[in-house]
Amino acid sequence: MVDDSDFQPGDGPSSGISVTLAAGTLQAIREKVGKRGVSAYLERAAQRQIERDNLDELIADFDKVRGQADPEAVAAKRARLTGPADQGGVAA
Repeated sequence: MVDDSDFQPGDGPSSGISVTLAAGTLQAIREKVGKRGVSAYLERAAQRQIERDNLDELIADFDKVRGQADPEAVAAKRARLTGPADQGGVAA
C-alpha cells in the first residue's frame, strides 16, 4: 500500500482496497455507471463526503467562536436562494 500521508483527497496513485456494500447500493451504482465505473463513482463519493466532513468541522468551529446562527436569519437567506418555503423550496 502507498503511504498516503502526503496526498490530498483525489491526488496520488490509485490503491486497491476491499469494500463491502449492501447489494441494493451496489446495484444502484452499477445501474448509473456500469460495472467498470464503480471505482470512479466511489472515489467521487468519498471525496464529496470528505468535503462535507471538513465543512461540518468548519461550521462547528465557527459556532464555537461566534455562536450558532439565528434560525430565522438562516431561513430568510435560504428563501432568497431557493424561494419561499410555501413553494416547496423551488425557486420561481
